[in-house]
Amino acid sequence: MAEQIRAATILPARRTDITIRTEDGLNLVGELALPADRDPAATLICLHPLPTQGGMMDSHVLRKASYRLPALADLAVLRFNTRGATSERGTSDGEFGDGVTERLDVEAAVDWAVGNGLSKPWLLGWSFGTEVTLKWGALPPVEGGILLSPPLRRATDEDLDRWAESGKPLTALVPEFDDYLRPEEARQRFARVPKADVIGVDGAKHLWVGENYVRIVLTTIVRVVNPAALRGADLPTEW
Repeated sequence: MAEQIRAATILPARRTDITIRTEDGLNLVGELALPADRDPAATLICLHPLPTQGGMMDSHVLRKASYRLPALADLAVLRFNTRGATSERGTSDGEFGDGVTERLDVEAAVDWAVGNGLSKPWLLGWSFGTEVTLKWGALPPVEGGILLSPPLRRATDEDLDRWAESGKPLTALVPEFDDYLRPEEARQRFARVPKADVIGVDGAKHLWVGENYVRIVLTTIVRVVNPAALRGADLPTEW
């Protein structure tokens, strides 16, 4: 009998603790979740919210992506703590770099994914993670970026122009009641990136609290990264 997928539901996957080594010699702790019985169609590399405000690889939307999307959408989900960040998995080496030295973390995660045969890597950034994505993520192996609640505070127009030049797509999910950047302004800021799709989400706030908003986020991710996995307009709510 099918069961409803709830906030704490963990669907089948192959889950492995990993360690990513950066160019400057730091060990970053993380986890890789793969479909239980097949190869992934694409890969999400997750970049979490601000670690000085509690952001980490277990921040709830990223955790739920790893719990559900290997089973529901044939995706590999790679989560890790950027330098100095802590979660139940442990603490990554180093100190918070305010989005600057995290460049090496992004590069190392992408290199790790490619080196371990993970196909079609996409960056999934949330809040601070979107800043790191925009500043450093337009790397040759990366397919594109998905941005949740982008503040556009550390990331500049120059960073947006770099994404525009790369030709890689961006999808930005912007809450109606975001604390930093709301849909109308976001559309103006991202207009300089021809392949940027800004999606305003009615009623949502920066932290995406509420299962209905989590489902909107996860469905949009799948629609961008592996649309063939969708059997209807939305991801299933039962397993």
